[in-house]
Formats: sequence, structure tokens, C-alpha cells
Amino acid sequence: MPSRSGRKGFMADQIHIEIVYAQEQTAIVKALPMAQGSRLGDALAAAAGAVEFSGVDLANAPVGIFGRLARKDQQLKDGDRIEIYRQLKIEPKAARRARSRTAPQ
Repeated sequence: MPSRSGRKGFMADQIHIEIVYAQEQTAIVKALPMAQGSRLGDALAAAAGAVEFSGVDLANAPVGIFGRLARKDQQLKDGDRIEIYRQLKIEPKAARRARSRTAPQ
């Protein structure tokens, strides 16, 4: 029987999510199929085994879904984009001030 969702190979008991981690010069984006009813922590555990995320502290990093902080026990929905946040090297206002001091006048 053909799928109603339009996704090839889509199963009703699965959802598809993305996990994103922005590095200084590049970003890691990984799509994962997950079981219906999976939680954010389950997705992080699944991503922890991926080579792309080696060196990223998935267990302790703050995370969000579509730009909003989320708890690791939050249930996922089909199409969610999980974002893994990292510490900024410099606070944005301080960076702007430093650039304005060195900019030609």
C-alpha cells in the first residue's frame, strides 16, 4: 500500500528529525529516523554514535528545538530540528565594541 505521507519508505511508527551543531566555520547536520514517541535524549544518544559528533559533549550541552531551549525528556515530533548549543568564545556586544575600536574612521 502506498504511503500517504509522500515520503518514500516512511513508516507510520517512525518520525524523521535533524540534529544540528554549528562550529566556528562549518555546521554538522544529520538526519535521523526515530521511533514514534522518542524523546530528545534518545535522539542525542543515537547521534552520539555518529562519527560527525565525536568530540561534541552531547550529554551536557544545552539543546533546543527550532531555537527554543528544550528538556531532554521532551517528546519529539516529526520534522523537529534539534540544535546543540556551544559556549561563545566572546560575548556578542564585546565583539562589536572591539570591532568598532579597530575599524577605520
